[in-house]
Amino acid sequence: MRLHHPGSILFGSLAIAAFAVCVPVAVLSQTHATAAPSTHPSAVLVELFTSEGCSSCPPADELLRQVSGRKTADGQLIVGLSEHVSYWNGLGWRDPFSSELYTGRQNDYSTHFGLDSVYTPQMVVNGREQFVGGDRRALEAAFATEAQRKQIELHIVSAQVTEKNITFSYSAMGLPAHSSLQLVAVLVDDIDRSKVLRGENSGRELIHASVARALAPLGVLRETDGQSVSLPLPPAFGSNSGTGHHLVLFAQQNGAGAVLGIDTKPI
Repeated sequence: MRLHHPGSILFGSLAIAAFAVCVPVAVLSQTHATAAPSTHPSAVLVELFTSEGCSSCPPADELLRQVSGRKTADGQLIVGLSEHVSYWNGLGWRDPFSSELYTGRQNDYSTHFGLDSVYTPQMVVNGREQFVGGDRRALEAAFATEAQRKQIELHIVSAQVTEKNITFSYSAMGLPAHSSLQLVAVLVDDIDRSKVLRGENSGRELIHASVARALAPLGVLRETDGQSVSLPLPPAFGSNSGTGHHLVLFAQQNGAGAVLGIDTKPI
């Protein structure tokens, strides 16, 4: 698999502003996320940095599509996020889902992990481990490692979407002493399709799962049994867009550190 980073593009830190293929039983249980659990499950966040301009990215997109919304062998809910970076846009095809926001987030991870540059496709699991997107064995190993780690209790209690906004409430318990966790909300398209007309994937119809459409840092997380937040919806995010949507909420150390709690809810 070729690793892609157009030319030798390096990025300075940017401030971040406000299915159906057979999957090995070793990775996933047969229970899909839509089955109602008896208790709120622990979860693992899988971020995929990708681009429609990158010919090595579709296999990684497909792997995320296979696992997102399922459970690991240890019972953790897999919460996927497809974050489309912008640095491929000048090389033949402008990715309609790309944003400088996700380029900045990936660059922050690059600094955190001590990498020489950014690349696509890249997967980051719970902010702790990174590897080439599409590497199933590395993903399985990360799942096994993360299953041993303790998480805080972060739960989306309710969510309501109006024409222009989403209002949701959440609870957070079991935070570490002297915690400085940052709370982040992401609005997600369940499935998006795109016909690529130029660039490395010219002529292909690409399918993306769990596409991040808006990402909003909400500040330092405090313990609460019920806190309400209201956010504006991104353009073309309404019910007429042809796809379902999810809200993803996670708590992360220092903006690009370990993710210690995740929850998601259909909206």
